[in-house]
Amino acid sequence: MSTGSCDIGLIGLAVMGQNLVLNMNDHGYKVAVFNRTVSKVDEFLKDEAKGTAIVGAHSLEEMCGLLKLPRRVMIMVKAGDVVDHTIEQILPYLEKGDIIIDGGNSLFTDSNRRTKDLAAKGILFVGAGVSGGEEGARFGPSIMPGGNSAAWPHVKEIFQAISAKVEDGTPCCDWVGEDGAGHYVKMVHNGIEYGDIQLIGEAYQLLKDGLGLSSDEFAEVFTEWNKGELDSYLIEISATIFAKKDEDGKPLVDKILDTAGQKGTGKWTAISALDLGMPLTLIGESVFARCLSALKDERVQASKVLHGPSKKTVAGRAEFIEEVRRALYCSKMVSYAQGYMLLRAAEKEYGWRLNLGGIALMWRGGCIIRSIFLANIKAAYDKNPELANLLLDDFFASALNKYQGSWRKAIVQAIELGVPTPAISTALAFYDGFRTARLPANLLQAQRDYFGAHTYERVDKPRGEFFHTNWSGRGGRVSSSTYNA
Repeated sequence: MSTGSCDIGLIGLAVMGQNLVLNMNDHGYKVAVFNRTVSKVDEFLKDEAKGTAIVGAHSLEEMCGLLKLPRRVMIMVKAGDVVDHTIEQILPYLEKGDIIIDGGNSLFTDSNRRTKDLAAKGILFVGAGVSGGEEGARFGPSIMPGGNSAAWPHVKEIFQAISAKVEDGTPCCDWVGEDGAGHYVKMVHNGIEYGDIQLIGEAYQLLKDGLGLSSDEFAEVFTEWNKGELDSYLIEISATIFAKKDEDGKPLVDKILDTAGQKGTGKWTAISALDLGMPLTLIGESVFARCLSALKDERVQASKVLHGPSKKTVAGRAEFIEEVRRALYCSKMVSYAQGYMLLRAAEKEYGWRLNLGGIALMWRGGCIIRSIFLANIKAAYDKNPELANLLLDDFFASALNKYQGSWRKAIVQAIELGVPTPAISTALAFYDGFRTARLPANLLQAQRDYFGAHTYERVDKPRGEFFHTNWSGRGGRVSSSTYNA
């Protein structure tokens, strides 16, 4: 098969695909493009790609023929069966050593499978998480590539050129690990994003119900927050959202229906946490909060029947705003700590070698959860690559110790106001559980042994020795097998 002069091919000209192509073109790479609805190729070349070096193809065969060896083909289509179908359609036009890159939000187990299946055919597969939305794709996303490591030298230059850069010019893109590691890290990123968004929403409702702040006042508060410890993309865009007016001059945010959508990556994160026995309570609550928001009609009915506390306004405006800010900051720390607990567990389970500090660096720019805070995570893992939990690092521990009083006060106020704070509250519950040397699981184990002969360990015996008691005098001496999540 003939080879051409294009550096990379891209299939799927939705907004993310188009913007990545334009980004590659800006950095001097010649890109061949194809779309299943072929008319979209011509439209793209006439409009957004006009005057560029981008080359359109009207068939997969034509596109593959335009590419230099080894051929690099990036797929930007909906996750799931469509990716497999597209791969099957491309394969006849590829040869050994060519590279397929899936840049969509694929489930990591699919990327595990695709890496192995394609390696058997001599094709190198890369599952790359891409974060940053439309703007990131156009001007510099965070890219999290994993898969067949033999592909990395062939895609590294392009990916690092088009990715976001941190202050010293380091690209927000590096090799993550084998198989589905790239998509797994992107999944955890999205789970943390769910948590951040939910935490910000709870802080918003607390201040709205507690102080009656207007949207313009919220814009001022969030602009101020963005200058300090909470400096981040999501706080920044929230300030912009609060300031936006509808055509009638009233705040647009107040006119948006309070039912949240989701694409599944937060749910996948929570499921993986359950599979690996990791307590990702905050991300789990964030997913459930979206589910609850979707029950709009039921909530409206319930609001007429179920009573909360009588309305009151919190005294001490500046003090309460600061308590909520600190509660948000502490809860955010817990969210990231839980996310990193899951990455550690996945690394062990799947035999990956994840650079945890490097992942924080990849998230510093271009992506939705980018924040000043990630520099502290990178510093923590640079100082101690074997750090068991972020909350044990000096920076995080001292901030939590300093602010936990305000965090508790904010939650007490939420309870008194009747404002739901599932994520902020579960973050504190995790913090209190994590710092408790002895939890009531001793009673839990006694109960399990009583009704199911599930056995227990003793504080006065070595770990790994299991005991069973005939609690009622009626049970037998035989113990049950145990199952540990």
